[in-house]
Amino acid sequence: MSKQLQDQINRLQQMRMQLQMIIQQRQQVEARLKETEEALEELNKVDEKTPIYKSIGSILVKTKGKSEVVKELQSDKESLELRKNTLEKQEGRTKEKLNELQSKVQNALSVSSNSSSA
Repeated sequence: MSKQLQDQINRLQQMRMQLQMIIQQRQQVEARLKETEEALEELNKVDEKTPIYKSIGSILVKTKGKSEVVKELQSDKESLELRKNTLEKQEGRTKEKLNELQSKVQNALSVSSNSSSA
């Protein structure tokens, strides 16, 4: 097996690991986004005077009010949506590169196996 082919196989393995990490990050962001959306839905059900507590580390702290928490959660939601979109694009590009490299490696392997058997 040529050095170039070995390098391509190594790059292919690295790219697969990179894709897995991107997918995991996207899934984590999606989970946080879902939590944020659920929190916003619950806040819509209560009135402005309802006391709202926020978890900070291992303690609960009373917030100044519903509108403050809603603003904060809306901001978090926007950031998470942006991060999710970025990760989805990155995932798509990485998959394309991975498929491209995989085809090159498979072609090189079939060429080298045909030339060695000839």
